[in-house]
Amino acid sequence: MRKLENSELDRKTVTDFKLADKTPIIIILDDIRSLHNIGSVFRTSDAFLIEKIYLCGITATPPNKEIHKTALGATDTVAWEYAKDVLEVIAKLKSENTTVYAIEQVENAVFLDNFQPETNKKYALVFGNEVYGVSQEAIKICDGCIEIPQLGTKHSLNISVSAGIVVWDLFQKLKTLG
Repeated sequence: MRKLENSELDRKTVTDFKLADKTPIIIILDDIRSLHNIGSVFRTSDAFLIEKIYLCGITATPPNKEIHKTALGATDTVAWEYAKDVLEVIAKLKSENTTVYAIEQVENAVFLDNFQPETNKKYALVFGNEVYGVSQEAIKICDGCIEIPQLGTKHSLNISVSAGIVVWDLFQKLKTLG
């Protein structure tokens, strides 16, 4: 076995990425404090051809050298938009027939392993602040909540880890659907 060189990975150019069919997932980052978390979500979004990222509230925006440290150029490929109010973004997406789920621990949440996306549907995933999570106001207007099952003593995962887990899981399920 031999580690592959970057030149052997057959990755898309920026232009190829922008022209490629996207995975029907939009990510909404609400009040994310860590610039490294933001950059990591951009990089994950690039890896799985995510359609768009909304950066809301206090979430910083590119260009930013701290975001770039973890995004490694993904801010140039993944479409993104800043919006001050997450509630307006959720309402807008729902009016465009996008199904919006908060990634949060709430009553009656669907565990990620039990969540089954539907074909021909677009999904938006709301990830909240590192300390407070997704706001109750946002949860109220979402179509539902998805929870990542956890078995240890801690109450949560880092937001960039959560985004990676959820995006990978939905990407795989959507790919299987068609």
